[in-house]
This record gives sequence, C-alpha cells and structure tokens, in this order.
Amino acid sequence: MSYVRWDPWKRIGFLQNRINQMVADPASDPGHEDEIARCEWKPAVDIFDAAEGVIIRADLPGVKKENVSVELKDNLMTLKGERTADISVESEKYFRRERCFGSFFRAFSLPERTSADHIRAVLKDGVLEIHLPRHEKEKSRQVQIN
Repeated sequence: MSYVRWDPWKRIGFLQNRINQMVADPASDPGHEDEIARCEWKPAVDIFDAAEGVIIRADLPGVKKENVSVELKDNLMTLKGERTADISVESEKYFRRERCFGSFFRAFSLPERTSADHIRAVLKDGVLEIHLPRHEKEKSRQVQIN
C-alpha cells in the first residue's frame, strides 16, 4: 500500500472555477433548481417617509385584493396574503416554471407612531400602496388647579 501525501491546495482551482460559474450565471447552480422548487415567496417592499406620513409600497403581481390583509397594531404593520397558481395549464406541460405561488407574510416595525384610523390602501397594477398618516401629537395644555 502506498501513501499519498494530502495537499490542501490541490482542489483550489476547482473551487475557483465553481465560484466563477456561480457568479457568472446563478441559474447554472444546481442548488438553484432546489430553491425554485421550495419557492418561498415574499413580496418586495419599499417603506419611506412622505409629507403626510409613512408610505409602504409592496409588489404583489397576480394577487387579488380579496387575498390581501393589512393590519396595524402597536406600531407593527403586518401584510399577509396569498397568490394562487394558474391551474389552466397542466404541470407536465411546463418546460420551465419559476414563478412562486402560495401565502406570504411580512411584518414591519414602523419608525414612528401612525394613526390607525385614517390608513388608506390601494392595489393598482400589481403594486399595493399603503398610506399611514402621522399620529397627531398631543398638545400640551394648562391644567387649572382648584
């Protein structure tokens, strides 16, 4: 039996090629197919400050407004819903299927107190826009002492 000396740098070239391949084309990664199969979908969200309050925009393509729920409690904004799959095509007739379907849940801590009474939400062209007006600050008042 002959001994072979272990060389830790022997496979570094293979590793470098693999990294280059993944950076050049993420779809060529064999793990990418597994990621698509799991398909955990969460909508992309922008949250920004405007003159009238906080505005949240969420990309919800293919989601019906009946399947979306928006809730504000203790300055925590929750967005949940479901995007249903197109069942008009049989699954064995697909050449490739990358679009994710199913339920989603997002929760955001808002940067400041907002008024839950006057929230507006509009779903148009696959974008949900939520307007959260600023909470009116309590004005100080003089208390009369009797």
